[in-house]
Amino acid sequence: MAFKPQGEEQDAMSEINVTPLVDVMLVLVIILLVTAPLLTQSVHVTLPETAETTPDIKDQPMQLGIDTQGSITLNKAPMADLIALEAALKTELAKNPETAVHLYADQRVVYAKVAEVMAAAQHAGITKLAFVTLEQ
Repeated sequence: MAFKPQGEEQDAMSEINVTPLVDVMLVLVIILLVTAPLLTQSVHVTLPETAETTPDIKDQPMQLGIDTQGSITLNKAPMADLIALEAALKTELAKNPETAVHLYADQRVVYAKVAEVMAAAQHAGITKLAFVTLEQ
């Protein structure tokens, strides 16, 4: 703390010394100005060209849909009931154990119906289930 000279009252100075802060900030600005041009330099390489590929259709996730009336579709094929859905999911899972399912449910569908469909998928052995939503 800084004190006033002997002849005056002994009060502590309440002013902040900003000189060290300004010194540190100037050093940081200098470092930034020196290093910024180095970040824009890059190595120029010639990349190889390849043919365009299409995604593998086998690895596409299955589309499980529930419309406003509560009817269920699997890959746009209607399912009679939850037992038929579970059997179809088991068949697909036997073909590919890494099968993923995307669930498309209308926002007006009762949650209980969505929960029943999710339970049927779980009973079939599906471990990768994702909800598909629209961005607002």
